[in-house]
Amino acid sequence: METKIFNKDQIPEAVELLKKGELVAFPTETVYGLGALATNEKAVKGVYQAKGRPSDNPLIVTVSDEEMMSRFVSEVPERAKKLIKHFWPGPLTIILNVKKGTLPDAVTGGLPTAAFRCPKDDLTHELIAKLDNPIVGPSANTSTKPSPTTAEHVYHDLKGKIAGIIDNGPTAIGLESTIVDLSVDKPIVLRPGEVTPQEISQVLGQEVLMNKGTTQTKGVPKAPGMKYRHYAPSAPVYIVDKEEDFQSIPHDDASAVAALDEVLAGVENKNKFSLGKTIDEAAHNLFGALRYFDNEPNIKEIYVQGFSKGNISAAYMNRLNKSAAGHHFVKK
Repeated sequence: METKIFNKDQIPEAVELLKKGELVAFPTETVYGLGALATNEKAVKGVYQAKGRPSDNPLIVTVSDEEMMSRFVSEVPERAKKLIKHFWPGPLTIILNVKKGTLPDAVTGGLPTAAFRCPKDDLTHELIAKLDNPIVGPSANTSTKPSPTTAEHVYHDLKGKIAGIIDNGPTAIGLESTIVDLSVDKPIVLRPGEVTPQEISQVLGQEVLMNKGTTQTKGVPKAPGMKYRHYAPSAPVYIVDKEEDFQSIPHDDASAVAALDEVLAGVENKNKFSLGKTIDEAAHNLFGALRYFDNEPNIKEIYVQGFSKGNISAAYMNRLNKSAAGHHFVKK
């Protein structure tokens, strides 16, 4: 299969491919997503096949607005309306109860709930609006690999497996959206992102919990990214929690370092990737760093700076811990 790159003038062509059940990757402000018509079970199953993703992992339903979402949910509760008004379009995904029979099990994992998101990207908004139906939107990468933040990343992973990629340049945020579950009595953030639990709590005027484990129903996770290995390059990743510990990591040709500029300035390794000057820039560049070193066959170990402060640190560390399988560098 030839994988075509679409620009902003070719959205109608991408729409027609989706209508036919083909797969098209699309840009968002977080990461690139892999789109298929959400109501077409065969097309949705093709997403799992293209990514090599386990089929018991639910998919996010990407909509153009609240009205489109309302066709598929049993109710849009008042607290959901508050969050939608404040954060949509944007990097917040909301889990709600769905109307029975409106979405295939391949989307919901057989659960009575689904996760909905309205991304902040003009091309994707136009795509879904013209399609007049939602699309699923998992990250457009090979399963377990770092999520894609450019069209080039998508092409690298999925060339020949999908019909097209809509290119709108690098993503603005670089980490996937926050997922909040509103299908339960007390809202709970199942996946951290740029929108923090504190911000959600402030809008809702009530306490918002933060999930510490894996929320599952009959063995099926309620949200993407909660059950399987994610974001991992081929070489093992180690989290370096203290800046001074970078002096103790291996400095051979097979070791690589991703950290803030001020840390890299004092590191002897020749294999370096700048995460930027701030934690926000680091969050934006994390997946790019992991992908960069994944394409270097001589790299056998990757050491990445960890953070404990800043609004985005929880989201950053969530992704980094999964990439590293929880392995932290321990100074000997």
